[in-house]
Amino acid sequence: MLDSTKIREQREATVREHMEAENAHDFDRCIAAFAHPRYEIVATGEVWDGHSGVNALLQENKKGFPDFQFHPESFHHASDAVIVEGRFTGTHRGNWRGLPPTGRKVDFRLIIVFIFEVDRMTCERTYFDIGTPLTQLGVARDPNSRAGKIAAALNHPVVIGKAVIRSILRR
Repeated sequence: MLDSTKIREQREATVREHMEAENAHDFDRCIAAFAHPRYEIVATGEVWDGHSGVNALLQENKKGFPDFQFHPESFHHASDAVIVEGRFTGTHRGNWRGLPPTGRKVDFRLIIVFIFEVDRMTCERTYFDIGTPLTQLGVARDPNSRAGKIAAALNHPVVIGKAVIRSILRR
């Protein structure tokens, strides 16, 4: 069995190599860092499993944001994971998830949990608020802004109407 300091260093080196390759858009090298490639995008509920699945996700991200980068800010270690806090940046220059290019930049925070079985990376699980990049791309609004409240009322009149009635009845 490997000692804990050695395994921690080895895991972090694997994660750094993986992120460096992804930022260089060298997806074969990025995927090769996994013992079994798997991405789980918690905000959307998506799972991209295996080499072809993960490659499809990475290619889609590159198509939508050809200059995308992940900027790691801090690393944390758990018994079976390396947790990285950072930011995703890019410019929306191509179709992404059915959304035509807006030319807008995104810059949002996220946390990535890299799951390990001893020294073998088996999953990248990503957590972020999907509303932030969608707002930055101009396809969503802050629900607390005047424009957001108007959009919610127009787009969801039944839900908003019921909420207003409940609010009035509680008084």
